[in-house]
Amino acid sequence: MLLTLLVVFLSVSVLAVEPFGANVLQNSSVRNPADPATSNAAMAGNITGLTVTGFTTTQSWQGYFGNITGTIQLADATDNVMYNWSLLSPKGEIYSSTNNSINWNYIQCLNFNADGTYASDIGNAGETSLYGTNLSILESMFGINATDQDAPNNTFTLTGTQEYGFGLTHNLFYTNNLEFDKGECLSTHLFAGEHNVSDGKFQEVLLYEPESRSVVFTSILDQNAVGFDVKPHDFQMLVLENGHGTDVATTPYYFWVELE
Repeated sequence: MLLTLLVVFLSVSVLAVEPFGANVLQNSSVRNPADPATSNAAMAGNITGLTVTGFTTTQSWQGYFGNITGTIQLADATDNVMYNWSLLSPKGEIYSSTNNSINWNYIQCLNFNADGTYASDIGNAGETSLYGTNLSILESMFGINATDQDAPNNTFTLTGTQEYGFGLTHNLFYTNNLEFDKGECLSTHLFAGEHNVSDGKFQEVLLYEPESRSVVFTSILDQNAVGFDVKPHDFQMLVLENGHGTDVATTPYYFWVELE
């Protein structure tokens, strides 16, 4: 007897692969200690010239670093997994924001020169914000003065330059199937190795989501690259945090990863 097998394919919408929330385990949280005071012998009647060198801790930035493990999986809406592929050193991006709900369909480059009117910016997905949060708004949000040496515009530029950045730009990357070309967004390169220089690794980009008016700090993953402490890391990241004046409150940051 001949049996006829009828297979019915259901038409479904094709969705972009958006970043997933990340499980974060804090290993340590430290800061550099204050240097001890040095002395100079004072003698009545003398006038003494001094050359003074000192360091102070930033009151505008928090640093994160670490390693990422994960899986690429094929699963249904209730997280029943049909198949997965383990990744010991994945490629992709890690994202962080003070907002825990990001609409990844509208993600775009943050623009320090946006007009700040918050007119609809959703049409600029995958491009650069025109109407959203700008530099002055961002500074106000985190208690930063425009003249501060560690202000955002002295940290992130279109060439990725900071003190030892040598004009490096970020690589091409994708977020939620939106393409961001090489050097399209504001970016910086964090230090690597024992000489406090940037070597093209640890690229960080500033993204923006207009629906929630959220700044999204974005680090492009490196696989076991030598980091600031001469140890292997998959990412290093700066995020803004207000520690000026009497502000000692902490700021919760939420994390997502998009793995390749």
